[in-house]
Amino acid sequence: MKMQTPTFSRTDKNQFFRTLNKRVNDYFNEHNINKTGNWKLHIKTGIMFSLFFIPFFVIFFIDIPVLTYLFASVIIGIGMAGVGMNVMHDGNHGSYSSKNWLNKIMGGSIYILAGNVYNWQVQHNVLHHTYTNIPGHDEDLDAGRVIRFTKEATWYKFHAFQHYYSIFLYGLLTINWCLTTDFKQMGGYLKRKLSYGNTPNPKTLWTGLVISKIIYFSFWIVLPLVFGAASWWVILIGFFIMHYTAGMILSIVFQLAHITEDTINPHPNEQGEIENTWAIHQLLTTVNFAPKNWIVNWYTGGLNHQIEHHIFPNISHIHYGKIAEFVKQTAAECDLPYFEYQTMRSAVIAHFRHLKELGKRPQLA
Repeated sequence: MKMQTPTFSRTDKNQFFRTLNKRVNDYFNEHNINKTGNWKLHIKTGIMFSLFFIPFFVIFFIDIPVLTYLFASVIIGIGMAGVGMNVMHDGNHGSYSSKNWLNKIMGGSIYILAGNVYNWQVQHNVLHHTYTNIPGHDEDLDAGRVIRFTKEATWYKFHAFQHYYSIFLYGLLTINWCLTTDFKQMGGYLKRKLSYGNTPNPKTLWTGLVISKIIYFSFWIVLPLVFGAASWWVILIGFFIMHYTAGMILSIVFQLAHITEDTINPHPNEQGEIENTWAIHQLLTTVNFAPKNWIVNWYTGGLNHQIEHHIFPNISHIHYGKIAEFVKQTAAECDLPYFEYQTMRSAVIAHFRHLKELGKRPQLA
């Protein structure tokens, strides 16, 4: 049975979003600032791509010890996650640059991260950003049987230990992208006729997916094997370590923003309507963390300012620190919550504490 697509309430007696949107627009207009990225983002782009590619060329062209090779794989994974959070993410939201062609190029960097533009834009831009934390609609809540992210998910006995074992599974995120997830998602999205923008051509998408996967595995595995960069088992282990590092970083950042004890998982009423407006819904389902930690701010591409990102996804992350001031002020004036953990440590604790609670037998929780 097809699930009804939720709609959001249009009633906002305090005019939260209208007031907030005006303040944000006034700020950019008064200071003559472009909402997209600037030189700061361009420099960061160079750094992230350097972290990603330089270690690869080192291990490809220089004969180094096995442990050094594997350490370089960790650095590549850090760069891989950095490109994803800082470059690809802004590009696919159209906020990296005011030039559409440059956004497409930067958004297309997902192909060197083992992903697919079409799948990512549907899953992230359409489903996650529209139906944030709504069970059955936001696929970020679906981890199959292995992890229970909501009270609506079926409970199994092994979930009692999920706050222990989940951290080890988080590292498998991107390697699942390149092996299985992209194929499953594309088949499902095309069947549901989902798109972000123009209606896609299925043949073109499937052809592009297969070709991109062949190129990807050729670059990271076949070429190193052919040119003898290292023993086959070292290359495969290094490939896994690269992905595991990136997957761990990306998963932790994603989970801290939505799966905590503060956020809610709202359901539509009998008419298919969510109780709050879309903007207020984002406040109730999203969390910020470590807002004053400059390393976290810089490296995560502002994804620790998830509230600002969800309300203004078309604005580059380099502006989130300033926008946060307006969001906090307006939320307080409208007597609305603004969930924020001052440190990453406290957010991590809150996330795994929530997983522990969700892992309890429902009758006992």
